[in-house]
Amino acid sequence: MSRGLPLNVKLCLDKALDSALLSVETYNKPAVKFKSGGYIVLMCIAWTSLFHAIFFKRGIKPFYREKNKVRFKRVDGEIQFWELATCVKEYFKGEDCAIRKNIELFIPLRNKLEHKFLPELDANIFAECQALLLNFDKIVEKEFGEDYCLRESLSFALQLFPSSRTLAMGIKMSKDAQKITRFIDKYRASISTDIMQSGEYSFKAFLIQVANHKSVDALPVQFFPYDKLTDDEKKKVERIAGLIKEKHIPVVNKGTLKPATVIQQVQERLGNPKIIRGKKQVNKFNSDTHTRCWKKYEVRPERNSDNPEKTKPEYCLYDEPNNSYLYTEKWVEFLVKKMQDDDEYQSLFK
Repeated sequence: MSRGLPLNVKLCLDKALDSALLSVETYNKPAVKFKSGGYIVLMCIAWTSLFHAIFFKRGIKPFYREKNKVRFKRVDGEIQFWELATCVKEYFKGEDCAIRKNIELFIPLRNKLEHKFLPELDANIFAECQALLLNFDKIVEKEFGEDYCLRESLSFALQLFPSSRTLAMGIKMSKDAQKITRFIDKYRASISTDIMQSGEYSFKAFLIQVANHKSVDALPVQFFPYDKLTDDEKKKVERIAGLIKEKHIPVVNKGTLKPATVIQQVQERLGNPKIIRGKKQVNKFNSDTHTRCWKKYEVRPERNSDNPEKTKPEYCLYDEPNNSYLYTEKWVEFLVKKMQDDDEYQSLFK
């Protein structure tokens, strides 16, 4: 499969490609109930082997070293290769991109799922699973060329699709599934909006059946990645989606957050740090901190202001019927960035 490459590169690349193909085969077997479990384990192996192949190609030995940094570490007599988390860190360095965030979701998730049977999770992580495979193919092409891509081996590379039964199972979850779902939700909340909406983090696409065509080259179905369409194409897709989707009930204040939600999300994204206030241990970011923040950064007026609507709309909006204020995801991101700077945090109390 991997012709003309050094032996160590060839062996790792072949293992990577075989593992990825097996992951798709495992997911798509009709009798397999918990599709994500085996798929994630095999894709983590695929990614690890791919990174090893890349490092060998670059002349880097992906092995752990002893503390003296001369000898390589050994386990049961075998040299210890870098694990996936180390490979990701070494490959992406300081780059905080969507592909990296997608892989980093599955590293702890693999450990949580490896010895559990939780088919109700399949629908929840469906889009991230798709992105994990597509990103793999993208890096293969970037590092080794198009000839090695999985799409050259599969007529329809992605055959991952949650059934209505799987979606229904996702509503009724076991305690283990609920615990892992909370972990997934917390991870998603920790990444930026731009990455969250990227097709490289979570792949969503329209699958459209095309009309019968005389040409033997015509595909019966076509994938359309939404973020790759032109503005005109997006309008057409939105029109198609509007014809088939269920009736949409308008939601007031959609996408905005109450102060308590802002406080909770910022505290969690900061790593849930604690401080001592008045001889008591409290959350570092609490309601008092939040009040000091909106005052310092002037995102909204004081309560009982004559002009309550004068807010910074990218961060805060006035809810007139309830005479209250709602906040945006950008406000959360802004606060997380600011509160990571201890000098900035201390300035709130001066």
